[in-house]
Amino acid sequence: RKEYVDLYVNYKFNKSVQKPFEDFMQGFLRGCPARNWKMFFPEELQVLLQGHTTFDWHLLEKNVMYRQYKKLDQTIRNFWTVFHKLPEEKKKMFLVFLSGSDRITGYGLECFRFWIQDPQVENPDELSPYASTCYLILFLPR
Repeated sequence: RKEYVDLYVNYKFNKSVQKPFEDFMQGFLRGCPARNWKMFFPEELQVLLQGHTTFDWHLLEKNVMYRQYKKLDQTIRNFWTVFHKLPEEKKKMFLVFLSGSDRITGYGLECFRFWIQDPQVENPDELSPYASTCYLILFLPR
């Protein structure tokens, strides 16, 4: 029985996925040659490919830039007060809303910058916040 289980486990985890894995590895090495990625530790490569998953949200606030707003405007202060009270999951949902992803590229938050812009509409109470994910702009009505 032990030999059967060992052979079965070996088949499931190694033999049955060998061809798809080799195809994946060939494609991966074509796009990212081994000499380029071997300089990374596995943890560094994971962050580079997947992005950061933990964040310093105050650093995000510090790096934001404003258009038609100033940092001390009441709308901006209210936004950040509410944002910092959100649970971690909701903050990541905000990142998805803003950028299309709940992760930040390998450079980290110190290099991640986005804009908060006033859409300057006649009646801001009739407009919800919206985002331009390509340009990392949050349009926040007053």
